[in-house]
Amino acid sequence: RNCNQVLKKEYPLKCLYIKDTIMELCTYYDPELYPSMKEQKNFETNVFNKTHKADNEIAFLEGMTIVYKSSIDLFFYVVGSAQENELMLMAVLNCLFESLSQMLRKNVEKRTLLDNMDGVFLVVDEIIDGGFQSHDPSEIILIFQKNSIYLKFGNTLVNMS
Repeated sequence: RNCNQVLKKEYPLKCLYIKDTIMELCTYYDPELYPSMKEQKNFETNVFNKTHKADNEIAFLEGMTIVYKSSIDLFFYVVGSAQENELMLMAVLNCLFESLSQMLRKNVEKRTLLDNMDGVFLVVDEIIDGGFQSHDPSEIILIFQKNSIYLKFGNTLVNMS
C-alpha cells in the first residue's frame, strides 16, 4: 500500500465545510458520502439546524460524528464516521481554524474570508490533499506563503499571485 492509501484509511474525513447562516463558502465532501448536491445541502441544513444555537463542540447526526466551531458570522464543520475519534476530528478543525486565523491576521469573519478565498481554498486543499490531513497550522501557512508572491508598498503587502 502506498502512503496515501494508509493515511486515507487511518484518518478518513467525510466532509469539511465553512458556512455562514445562508450559504456554504467552502466545501469538501468524500464523493461516496453524499454524491448529489441535493443530498449535501440536506445534510448541511440538518447539521446547521442542530448545531447553530448549541454551545457544544461535538454532535452526532445520520451516523456521523461532527465537530464544529463558530467565529463571529462563520461556522466551521469537520465530519467523520461515527467510529472516528472526536479528538482527531477536533485536531483537524483546530488546524483549519488556526491556519485561517494566521492567514487572515486573526480576523476570521465572512468579509475577510470572502476577500481571501484563494488562500482559503489553498488551506483546505492542503488539509485534505488527497484524503490525508496535515495538522500543523504553521506548515499549512508556510505552503500558502511559498505559493504566493507579495510586494511591499510602504506598510502594505500586496498579493501578486
